[in-house]
Amino acid sequence: MSHKLVELLWLDETHVTGARGPSTWLHGSWDPTSCRDHQGRANLAHKSRSYATGAATAAAGGAFKRAAGMLLAGVGASTAGGFGTWYTMHSNGLGFHSDEESLRRFVANHEEAKMVEETINKHPLVAELRANPELTESRPHMKMPGSYRSRSLTGGALIGEGKMPVPPYAWMAPKGKQLVSIAYVGDDLCGHPGIVHGGLLATMLDEGLGRCSFGALPHNIAVTANLNVDYRKPTPAGSFLVLRAETYKVEGRKAWVRGHIELLAEPGEKPTIVAEAQALFISPKYAAMMPKIG
Repeated sequence: MSHKLVELLWLDETHVTGARGPSTWLHGSWDPTSCRDHQGRANLAHKSRSYATGAATAAAGGAFKRAAGMLLAGVGASTAGGFGTWYTMHSNGLGFHSDEESLRRFVANHEEAKMVEETINKHPLVAELRANPELTESRPHMKMPGSYRSRSLTGGALIGEGKMPVPPYAWMAPKGKQLVSIAYVGDDLCGHPGIVHGGLLATMLDEGLGRCSFGALPHNIAVTANLNVDYRKPTPAGSFLVLRAETYKVEGRKAWVRGHIELLAEPGEKPTIVAEAQALFISPKYAAMMPKIG
């Protein structure tokens, strides 16, 4: 209950039972025990108490209805305002973009980015993923409007020369069954020299497994409830990384996902797994009001 609603109820209750309520009638200027007809006055006092209590209840109920109406009106106005803001942003090219649009929005503008783009797009694994009609390709970070992406850790702060020079690609199966993502990690995201920071791998797993769960949950959005990461091998800087994830259990607003990160292997080679993870994601009750970022 809001502070405003509590204040309204308190004011009405005080007005009725404090100024005219039973305690004043019984312990104030009128005492039924001083009257000749004790029984008759007692009955009258009882009726007066009932009337005062009923009036207090009615007044409190009226205050509750008025406050509840004000609260609902406020929620309605804020919801309408949120939709209006989203519609205005989208109409002006500032809303979230489609999967297809996300693939056209990035342009490699320096040598490292051009090299990474060319390597990814020519790799046999990418050709295999693009040939699978059940998978939808996108660049998830490029679905965000610029103002939103600039405040995103993985979509803004970690993107650039020496870091992740291009936004990762992702391929999604329907209903969150599986996800495959390909990224490149440069020399400036290390813990030990030449070794990619383990915290970055955990962040990639958190985001990748979470995105995999979106299609399996209400409103296509989730927050992390639990994430367990096992590191298997050091990850060399300057590596192409493949993240694979699958949603293996769903209960209502909860989804359990497992996955791993491996080094991008050439045809015929066995991929090297550098980290594995399992996670639980939950679709929040207010998910319908949150922007979709996957």
